[in-house]
Amino acid sequence: MIMNDQGRRRVIFHIDVNSAFLSWEAVYRIRHLGGKDDLRRQLSAVGGDMAMRHGIILAKSVPAKKYHIKTGETIVEARQKCPDLILVPPNYGLYERCSRAFMDILRQYSPAVEQYSIDEAFVDMTGTQTLWGSPLEAAERIRRQIREELGFTVNVGIAENKLLAKMASDFEKPDKVHTLWNDEIEEKMWPLPVEELFFVGKATKKKLEKIGIRTIGELAHSDPELLRAHMKKHGEAVWSFANGMDISVVQSETPANKGYGNSTTIAFDVTDASTAKLVLLALAETVGARLREAGVCAEVIAIGIKTHDLKHTGHQMTLSGGTNITTEIHRCACRLFDQLWNGIAIRHLGLYTGRVKGGLNIRQIDMFDDTDYEKLGRRDAAIDQIRRRFGIDSIKRASFLHSSIDHMSGGISREKRTVDYDKIEIK
Repeated sequence: MIMNDQGRRRVIFHIDVNSAFLSWEAVYRIRHLGGKDDLRRQLSAVGGDMAMRHGIILAKSVPAKKYHIKTGETIVEARQKCPDLILVPPNYGLYERCSRAFMDILRQYSPAVEQYSIDEAFVDMTGTQTLWGSPLEAAERIRRQIREELGFTVNVGIAENKLLAKMASDFEKPDKVHTLWNDEIEEKMWPLPVEELFFVGKATKKKLEKIGIRTIGELAHSDPELLRAHMKKHGEAVWSFANGMDISVVQSETPANKGYGNSTTIAFDVTDASTAKLVLLALAETVGARLREAGVCAEVIAIGIKTHDLKHTGHQMTLSGGTNITTEIHRCACRLFDQLWNGIAIRHLGLYTGRVKGGLNIRQIDMFDDTDYEKLGRRDAAIDQIRRRFGIDSIKRASFLHSSIDHMSGGISREKRTVDYDKIEIK
């Protein structure tokens, strides 16, 4: 049994929205658009725009699962399995609003809420029994409140640490509460296939199967030295997880980013350097703005290229001092691009930063560089202020005026942030 500093058993909840994107879309259509059909009960899925080459399944309904439709597969693959599949476009603006409402309810029950992703969170419920009753009673109360007030369902996993709570929430779905206390590991977790353990992906599964390990229980009872020999530190980690070991705490404050980056899938194959560098400029705009908003500078600049045949390459450089200036980030990205690109048509570009530092940025003097970085910094600050006040399209570089490339690319693209429901038949 895991105790906290006051000698009480730790109680951790993991709360996960069932088919989040599809559920949120279904609830919005029913509650706000007068829809009668519930997407959650139909052969339906949320999918990207094939014309923009974002054609993958992002979420699917329970009926769609019976056709073995999987998150992350292409729309083409999904329609081959189920030609009658109803596809709805992604709407990240809606998802963000639903996520905030979801987190607001969780914070009514405990101040220690760690948002793990847009649709899941850990909650430390240790010591709240006098307020909300037993862990099961509290979990049922949260589950009911979310369903009644927000209209969607969640699974709640209850355990003594975050790992086991997350495992428990993945048991039977939807709209369920499950426990996985330490004394329940042998019965509830060890019989499961090893790939259902957190941190065990396809590659790890294959390595474990090669040494005869197919269940979580077999992994838990294996020799840690054998695992270390085959998988190094990762072997130790999955052995610990199989035995229910996890000492991480619920972090209500988001840790500082170690790096900032953005990437974009381009709607057409890029075959010339000038167009690719314009895409990198659009990425530099968004990455630079994020660095400045966080009040930090980056000492490492990196780019990634995915070609039309889905092969990926990357390259990076270390600066003599940190920067958050858009022009400088773009100049470094272009230099890396010239060194890396081999002329093959490009499908996807990414721009990333690392070794991020806050505080006063001291720039090393270069007698061969007469760039006025202070002036560039003031210009970027003025542009940021204008965009915050009047919107990101209120000011843009002239090079984007007659281009199909979004002048601030990366992250969640614009077509995924809103949906024009006037163009969609809501049944």
